[in-house]
Amino acid sequence: MSLYAELHRHLGGSVVPRVLWRYFQRNRPDLADRFSDYAEFEQFYTQPKSTLEEYLELHTLVESVQTKEALPYFIYRLIRGAYIFENLAYLELRYTPYYRTPERLTQTERIDAMAEIIEVVGRASQQSEYPVVTRQILCMHSRLPYEVNRATVELAAQYPDQVCGIDVAGGDAAYQERLDEFVQLYAQARSQNIKTTGHLYETENGCYPELLPYLMRIGHGIQIPLKHPELLKQVAARGQCLEICPTTYFQTGTLDEISQLKQVFNRCFDAGVDVAICTDNAGLHNVRLPFEYENLLTQDVIGFDGLRACQAAAFRHAFAWPHAEQPVSMISSLLKERERLVVSGG
Repeated sequence: MSLYAELHRHLGGSVVPRVLWRYFQRNRPDLADRFSDYAEFEQFYTQPKSTLEEYLELHTLVESVQTKEALPYFIYRLIRGAYIFENLAYLELRYTPYYRTPERLTQTERIDAMAEIIEVVGRASQQSEYPVVTRQILCMHSRLPYEVNRATVELAAQYPDQVCGIDVAGGDAAYQERLDEFVQLYAQARSQNIKTTGHLYETENGCYPELLPYLMRIGHGIQIPLKHPELLKQVAARGQCLEICPTTYFQTGTLDEISQLKQVFNRCFDAGVDVAICTDNAGLHNVRLPFEYENLLTQDVIGFDGLRACQAAAFRHAFAWPHAEQPVSMISSLLKERERLVVSGG
C-alpha cells in the first residue's frame, strides 16, 4: 500500500460535494434552496470553469460557511476521508484565516480574530482516530490589503507548531500592481525562518520572476516548463519543488488536454526539478490524490519511475514531515527487522 503526502490542498476547496450539501441542508437552507436537488448542486460545484477567476469565486461560497463554529465539522470529515480513502500520511492545509472571521467585524477586529481561527483549525486537525500528520499553510491574498497580509505572516511566526509556511493566493493577475508588497512580505517571512510557497506561474498571467527567489516551493508553476523553460536551471539550483495539481488546469481552462502535462513532467525531470503531485481543491474536483497519480500513469503522462520520484519528492519537500524517511522506507525497515527476529528466533 502506498502512503502519500499532500502538499497543496485548500481548506475551502477540500469539502466534498455531499458533505457540503448536507451542511447546507442542516444549517444553511437559504443556500440549499438555490438548487432543486443535490444533483444540480453537484454539477454547479464541480463542473469546469472558463477561467481561473471564475473558478476562484467558488471559494467564496465555502469560505462564507467555514466559520469558527463550523470548521471542526468540515475538518473532521476532511481528515477522515484523507486517511481512509486517500492513504494520506501527511497533509498541508492552506487557507486565508481572515476569510474565516465574521464579516460584521471591522478589519482590525477581524485581524485580531485570526489567531483563534488558527487555533481552531489546529485542534480540529489532530485526530487520534485518523493519524495523519497535518499542518497549516497561511495564505496571503491578492484581494486583501497589505495590513491583513502582514498580519498573516506575523501569525505564521507566532504558531510554529501549527503553521508550517505561508502562501499567496487569489487571482494571479492581481499580483502585478503589488509585487513590491509581496516581495517585502516574503523577505520578512524568510528572515523569520518561515517556509514559503506561492501560487505562481499557474497561468500565463501569473509569471512573476521577481517572486521566485523567495519561494522554497512553487504552487503549480506549470508555465515555467511550458513557456519559460530557461528558468528550470535556476529552479533546480534553488532546490525548489513544483506543486503540480493536474485536474485544476482543466477545471480552470488553463490546459485543454492531459497530454500537455507530459512536457511539464519531462522537462522538469530532465532539468532535475522535483515535482510533487497534489489535488489543490479535492472537493471542487471530486477527486482524490491516488487518482491523480493513477490518471497520470494510465494516460502515459508519467511512468512508474516518475510516479515514485514524485511520491518521494512530496515527502522530501514537505515543510513539516517529522521523519528522515518517507513511510515506505520506514515500513520496509520494520518488515526487515521482523523477518530478522523470526529467523533468529527472537
